[in-house]
Order: sequence, then structure tokens, then C-alpha cells
Amino acid sequence: MVEKKQKIAVVMFNLGGPDAPEAVRPFLLNFFMDRNIITLPLPFRAVIANLIACKRSKAEAKESYDALGGSSPLLKHSQAQAKALEKALKKEKGASFKTFICMRYWHPMAAQVVREVREWGADKIVFLPLYPQFSTTTTWSSLENWDKHAHEAGYRDVPRSVLCCYPFQDGFIKASAELVAAQVKAAQNAGHGNVRVLFSAHGLPESIIKNGDPYQWQCEQSAAKIAEVTGIEALDWQICYQSRVGPKKWIGPSLDEALEQAALDGKNVVIYPHAFTQEHVETLVELDEEYKHKADELGIAGYYRVGTVSEHPLFIEGLASMVREAAGFEGVQADGGKVICPSHFDRCCMRKLGAEEEKPKSACCGGGCH
Repeated sequence: MVEKKQKIAVVMFNLGGPDAPEAVRPFLLNFFMDRNIITLPLPFRAVIANLIACKRSKAEAKESYDALGGSSPLLKHSQAQAKALEKALKKEKGASFKTFICMRYWHPMAAQVVREVREWGADKIVFLPLYPQFSTTTTWSSLENWDKHAHEAGYRDVPRSVLCCYPFQDGFIKASAELVAAQVKAAQNAGHGNVRVLFSAHGLPESIIKNGDPYQWQCEQSAAKIAEVTGIEALDWQICYQSRVGPKKWIGPSLDEALEQAALDGKNVVIYPHAFTQEHVETLVELDEEYKHKADELGIAGYYRVGTVSEHPLFIEGLASMVREAAGFEGVQADGGKVICPSHFDRCCMRKLGAEEEKPKSACCGGGCH
């Protein structure tokens, strides 16, 4: 008698993006209604979210998505990564893996994906964010949202494991370093030898970090490890942040400030968006067009942008190795199984789970609740 393979659903979290011009406003409304993004209580959050969504869907966001043909390519690229990961996992003999993309703010969203995973008949679920660095605004929010819809659907008893973050994962770091080193070499070959590498991550308001979110620390550590693994001696590099929205003070330095300093220092720049793992509006429009224009205005002769890890074989195999490991445990853990964040980051997902496990299991969503 042939032993039945365990069916493991790999739910890959990502942000999502509008799939048509008319979807821009509802996508933005979903985004700004997230209490992890705007922390004000209702109804104040709803008022502000509506104002921002209405304004940006007629201005900045509309222009950005118009430049991409009216929609985001994020789903297409995420699906390509999911397909590559599923292929890498097919050689496993003891289990059958199937990947599912679950977007936070636009389709396919958690309510739909919960149904798909249940209909497939998963024996276990592995949650894999496509964000290497953990934040309450990304991975935590996605977990919380999944649990809300799973509870509504009565689908909460399936064994599960959560890979909360992997900022130092070997495949991610090596793939990133390989891409950065190749672009630095290309810049040098083009006559732009005095290069500074700018590691650019999506920014967050300072208040979120001060509230215990480890995202900035993880982004800084990722950048340092990638810079080291490039093998480039005395590499000139800096971390910075992009995509600021609203009047709050955000973590810095901003990419604008980093470009201004590079111009003052007579540097050419190679920009690597190390907190993004696939191409989307922040890379294809913000970095490739808007910041390129700013660099030109500042007189920076050489402006280069490193592509995201996307389906790089080292990155995909890194994801596969984490999923294989996750198949053998339940609960939440970072890559490597240990808490990696310093103790003052009390919004660390593993640390939060430890606190929640002291409560009855019915009171905890498995690491996504708070």
C-alpha cells in the first residue's frame, strides 16, 4: 500500500496592487484602512483613509500606475516566484507542496485564498512572506488578516507554521550580493568607477519603529551582510528609505537625502531595493524614473538600479529550504529557528508568539494577533 503524501499549502504573503485603473482607489483605501498602517481608531482612520485614497488615486498613484499601463505587475511577478518555488519543492518525497499567493490589499486576498487552501485539502499550512524583513505593517498585518478570515470560515484547526522573517537567509543574501556586484562592475565598465551603493528600503513612520517594530534594524543588518558578501573591498555603501507618504516624521535618511549627499561627494550610485523581492511600482517607476530624474538634476553622471532577486535560483532555493524546514515544526520562527531581534523590539513576531503561548490556544491566532 502506497503511503499518502502529506499535503502542505505554502501561502505566500505579499502586498498586492491594483489590476486596473478603476482599482487604484479601492486598493489604496484597503491599504490605509489597515490599523497597522494608520493606528488611529475608527471612525478617524476611515476619514483619513478615504481622504488619502481619494487624493492619491487622482494624483501620484494614478500617474505611477498609468506609467505601468494602469495596473501593478506585482501579482504576475509573485506568481512567477510561486511557480518557481513549487517546482523546487516537487522533488520532496514525503510531502506534496502547493503554493498560493495571498495579497493583503488587492486580489487574491485572504478570504479567497482561505477557501482555495481548504478546497485543496491541506494537511498543513506554511506561511511564507515575500518580505525578507519583518514588520507589523506587512507580515504581521497579513497574518492577522488571514486569521480573521480563517475564523469567519471556520478554518482554524489545520496545523501551521509561520516563517516570520529571513533577513539573513543565505540564498537571499548571496543572490542579492551577486546582483549588486554585477551592477557595480557594469558601472565601472561604463566609466563610472567612483560608486556608492545605496540600499533602499520602503520607509516607515518613526512612531512605528519606536513602538517596537524591528523592521529598520533588520533592513540595516540585511544591507550590511549583502555588502560584505559582495566581496568588493572597501565597498562604499549606505542604507536609505523611499516611498514616504504623509506629514509624519519617517525613518531616514531618505533616498532623496542619500542622492543629494552622493552628488555632493561626487559619487555615482548603484541602487539596490533590498527590501523588495520582485518588481513593482516602487522599483519600476519610483526608482527607475522618478529618482533617476532627481539624480540627473543633481548632476549624478552614473545612476544604476539593481534588479530584485525575483526568481534568482539562489533566492528560490533559499525559500525552498526554509519551507522544507517549516514542514517539520508548528508555530512561528525566523529563519534559523532563533529570535534574531534585540530584546527591545517587543513587536518581534517570535517574541510576541512566546507571550501569547502562555494564554489558552483559543486566544491566540498563532503569532499574527495583538
